[in-house]
Amino acid sequence: MCNFDKQNDDTKLLIHLFMKKSADALGGTNFLLKLIESMKEQKPNALIHKNRFIKSDEATIEWNKTVFKDKFDVLEEVIRSHKSSEETNFNILENESAKKAKKILNMVKTLVPIEFIITPLGSSEQSGFNFKVFDKVENNFASLNPIFVAMFFCSTEFTKKALKLKL
Repeated sequence: MCNFDKQNDDTKLLIHLFMKKSADALGGTNFLLKLIESMKEQKPNALIHKNRFIKSDEATIEWNKTVFKDKFDVLEEVIRSHKSSEETNFNILENESAKKAKKILNMVKTLVPIEFIITPLGSSEQSGFNFKVFDKVENNFASLNPIFVAMFFCSTEFTKKALKLKL
């Protein structure tokens, strides 16, 4: 998931296009990268930041619901277990352990309504953008949004590679 070189071509293209569009919506690549770096500075992770708000010099990201540590830990475990996965559309609800599957399902139900809104500062020409935690949630199926994973869990190098992809 966080190894850009191991992604299939469709996933690389999807991430590249979204990151490029996102950078343009903020005013440029450096604005997006500075926001991601501001998010990475938050310890233990920006997602469990109590204010639900991170600010860089050029942009802000905010979300509508607090993520508590117990749900974050489940999410982090799911991402860590699939970190080298080449496929982004995997079902996170598939788990051999019924107990783990129930924890994951509860985490999905809690995080589904969260929406992240990224707004540029000081420029009325840029529109900003938004995204959610999950790409798809249906009957017994949930897949993580690769953009969410890239923004909160992957390195800044991942984003740089995505932005530099030659089509």
